Amino acid sequence: RPRPVAPPPAVDGGAHPARVTEPTAPWPGFSPWDAVIVRIKEEVKIRQYSPKTFDAYAGWIRQFASFAGKPPDGIAMQDVKNFLTHLAVDARVVASTQNQAFNALLFLFRHVFKKEFDAAEGIVRARRKRYIPVVLSAAEVEAVVAKAPYPYGLVIGLLYGCGLRLFECLNLRVQCFNFDDGVLTVHDGKGKKDRTVPLPKVLVPDLRAHLARVENLYTRDLRDGFGGVFLPGALERKYRNAPREWIWQWFFPAKTLTLVPETGMHLRYHLHESHVQKAIHEAAGLARVGKRVTAHTFRHTFASHLLLANYDIRTIQEMLGHSDVRTTMIYTHTVPSRTQKERASPMDLGDQGRIGDR
Repeated sequence: RPRPVAPPPAVDGGAHPARVTEPTAPWPGFSPWDAVIVRIKEEVKIRQYSPKTFDAYAGWIRQFASFAGKPPDGIAMQDVKNFLTHLAVDARVVASTQNQAFNALLFLFRHVFKKEFDAAEGIVRARRKRYIPVVLSAAEVEAVVAKAPYPYGLVIGLLYGCGLRLFECLNLRVQCFNFDDGVLTVHDGKGKKDRTVPLPKVLVPDLRAHLARVENLYTRDLRDGFGGVFLPGALERKYRNAPREWIWQWFFPAKTLTLVPETGMHLRYHLHESHVQKAIHEAAGLARVGKRVTAHTFRHTFASHLLLANYDIRTIQEMLGHSDVRTTMIYTHTVPSRTQKERASPMDLGDQGRIGDR
């Protein structure tokens, strides 16, 4: 009987791009909730959601199952309400965390249980507080970039210069860069949306130099008979030669190859997120930046600096890839007011001030 097997370690001992697979068939000890997790994975794949979405949903559903202490067929809506209230009252989670649990259970009921989900009433909601993002000055960004080793300084440059999310930056491929027109295309961003952003002109020389190094690595890989790169979805089955084509190569490739045990081939993955996050943390420490700096901090800084440069909020929304302008509006709280005068009545300004004399 098949059992879940952890993926083998990468050649460099780092994190492997493949995830631990969920069970696909029963075995001794296979519980009804294990079967539910399998169904969740199938439904997530059908809708082409991110693997991170599955990880989050599966984690919350396991917590819910442990809290309820019942088999799936015994779950009632009151169990959901009790769990969500427990998160707010006992676990004291923030509103965004409770909302994530809510969405996971909503997905469970609608797409696995095929039941109506009516949990809006009778739940203690976690208090929502206004979050003001951490924003760096231009000097602080420059200092962190200067302390980051290659190629992490270039990654930070794109995070700040293009307002990218970390996963968007690491998923960039050679074909995403149009140096002639100065445009970067982000494919499959959050919500599976594509968008374009201008390439920072000051980064172009470093980006071209980096691309030349990537091409040298690619040439050596071809000479050594490697299997190519990992491709999204079913593209590898549809275009069998695509993994070895130049346009599909990662712009930030991992230093070593990863063995795929099912095929015995060595494929190349992109830089791992944890390596970039660690490099940013260390660079911020060396630069003596007195703020909590993460990869997302540079995206916040991108938006805030554009606002300071008097870019309109709609333009910034498009560049960030936000679906709702209200999400972008948070950055209005990260920049100082541009008001040049004290508060006054319009009747006291200029010619209007003579209205009262008439």
